Amino acid sequence: MSEPQLHMHSWSLSPVITFVLVIPALFYFRGWFCLRKALPNLIAGWRLAAFLSGLFLAWIAVASPLATLDHQSLTIHMIKHLLLMTVAAPLVLAGAPEFPIMCGLPKLFITGDCVLRNWRVRWLEHRPAHFALCWLAGTVAVIGWHLPVTFQLAVRSHWVHGAEGACFFFAGMLFWLPIVQLVPSRARSHQWSMALYLFLATLPCDILSAFLVFCDRLVYADYQSTTQLFSLSPLQDQACAGALMWVWTTFAYVTPAVVITMQILTPPKRDSDALVQGASDRLVERSLKGFGAEVP
Repeated sequence: MSEPQLHMHSWSLSPVITFVLVIPALFYFRGWFCLRKALPNLIAGWRLAAFLSGLFLAWIAVASPLATLDHQSLTIHMIKHLLLMTVAAPLVLAGAPEFPIMCGLPKLFITGDCVLRNWRVRWLEHRPAHFALCWLAGTVAVIGWHLPVTFQLAVRSHWVHGAEGACFFFAGMLFWLPIVQLVPSRARSHQWSMALYLFLATLPCDILSAFLVFCDRLVYADYQSTTQLFSLSPLQDQACAGALMWVWTTFAYVTPAVVITMQILTPPKRDSDALVQGASDRLVERSLKGFGAEVP
């Protein structure tokens, strides 16, 4: 398949991807607006900005004109992956999407199962083995999709290419789930493991990026005959992509690890977090009853 055909097929998925991203954004905004109107202190405005920004960055990575350029440059391809996994995914999680989306759904879709009661925190607190699952999800996505066989398959097939982007996005959400949900919560006992979790996450990324930087041959043969951007040769473009990944992931993972470590070393505050959390849960239950949901 020629390069223009690849661009055309990649661009043909853009309306579908845009529709898929717009639907949750509309439900989220409707639910957020209703919650803010009924209980102004329940959900902050910055969560709306975080969620919508995360979806917008995901759209830029997979459905904007940038999505058609990764067939010409491995650096652009790497930027897309990093946007999806280290920026868009944690921003979407920071928006606490389960609360406003469920409230934004029509009453027909709201069941008696209380899905809004901080299920992700309980899931991680009671089963620490799930930390390893979240870590492996991110690591397997990064390593697996950068193997030459799978990488070239994604470049040559627009459907596999779309599946690759979705995999990076959802694997990124799984990876950042313990960080976004547990660190601000009452699970202070997990913070040491979260700092180690982030430091260990840099290892596979550093190995892959170092291999791309110092390898003296072209790893992905599909870029041998493509038109390179930025006046870089294919080998220089490969080294640039590896260096970008090396620096980007180091800051993305080490910075929150340092922040968590500083929080651990800071003297604990009063035991008011539990009271605040309990009050928040009661407000959520009241709001759900107002939307027709049965809360046990």
